[in-house]
Amino acid sequence: MRCIGTVSRGVRAPIIRQGDDIAAIVAKSVLEAAESEKIEVRDRDVIAVTEAVVARAQGNYATIDDIAADIRRKYPLGTVGVMFPILSRNRFAICLRGIAKGAKKIVLMLSYPSDEVGNHLIDLESLDAAGIDPYRDVLTEARYGELFGIVKHPFTGVDYIEYYRSLIEEAGAEAEIVLANDPKAILEFTKHVLVCDIHSRARSKKLLKAAGAETVYGLDDILSESVNGSGFNPEYGLYGTNKATETTVKLFPRDCRPVVEKIQKLINEKTGKHVEVMIYGDGAFKDPVGKIWELADPVVSPAYTSGLIGQPNELKLKYLADNDFAGLSGDELKAAIEERIKTKDANLVGNMVSEGTTPRRLTDLIGSLCDLTSGSGDKGTPIVWIQGYFDNLTAK
Repeated sequence: MRCIGTVSRGVRAPIIRQGDDIAAIVAKSVLEAAESEKIEVRDRDVIAVTEAVVARAQGNYATIDDIAADIRRKYPLGTVGVMFPILSRNRFAICLRGIAKGAKKIVLMLSYPSDEVGNHLIDLESLDAAGIDPYRDVLTEARYGELFGIVKHPFTGVDYIEYYRSLIEEAGAEAEIVLANDPKAILEFTKHVLVCDIHSRARSKKLLKAAGAETVYGLDDILSESVNGSGFNPEYGLYGTNKATETTVKLFPRDCRPVVEKIQKLINEKTGKHVEVMIYGDGAFKDPVGKIWELADPVVSPAYTSGLIGQPNELKLKYLADNDFAGLSGDELKAAIEERIKTKDANLVGNMVSEGTTPRRLTDLIGSLCDLTSGSGDKGTPIVWIQGYFDNLTAK
């Protein structure tokens, strides 16, 4: 039997530029890695490429002027309630510059004690000591300062309230900052709202409209179409953007399905093997120390081939060993478990023998593996090649 199970490898690639054929580059990089390392491509290998290089090849960029133009069109009165943005120099700061440049006044409403993905403004102990109920209390910037003073993010050293205020004012808009967790609280300040929370955006929009908001858009509605020739994303708009320069953002890639299908086809033509392919962004895992939930993108994977649809259908080996086959050991135990794997039901949902297996979609699980493999710094491996992911104990 094979002694190695799942293997995840980061594959180096050239620096991707606008206009590059990303599918051809990915296929070529994997095949060169296979030849260099004497590794054979196998059926059901997974080849994944980070969304960043796909968007770069597409040239899916926009400037703060493009963002400002769309804001002026959607908020002609000039006041915008910017609700529940994440605290990020990379993800949101440049977007905020563009939003503020297109407005006369920004009412910025931050969630607290942390943003949606776990970046903390203040800790829970400080809230408890101050007698503040984050579910009910709405804090002005002045009241926040009285209670907590200047609080800097423990990892970045940034005072995000002051930082976001300065970005707004430098763009020429008036800034008013409040802290609250009830979406409807912003309507006390303005009826014209830009919803910036990522995964709860549909609920926030619905609550605001029901409560009497006059204008409600989300970040997914900003640059959902090209402005003056800019990049855009029809499904996610500004969600999933990253800072490119001090005045430009790289948007989440669009039209991704043809990319994964072309990579799959190219690998098949060269090797005769049927691989699965996906584009991945954030890995959707949570850091237990920093409390950061690694999912600032709107989805883990914007596109994937059909073999990656669904969830794992796995037996819990330790459950079998401790229960069904508690009286067996050694080769007899191994043979019994292998036979059970071979004859397992096609759908184990609700079956006790699958209890404790991870109930997540395949693309989310593999996306986490890819994000951790490629990293976000200078590894130079925007492609991840995974082998053995769909194997089990019976694989020879």
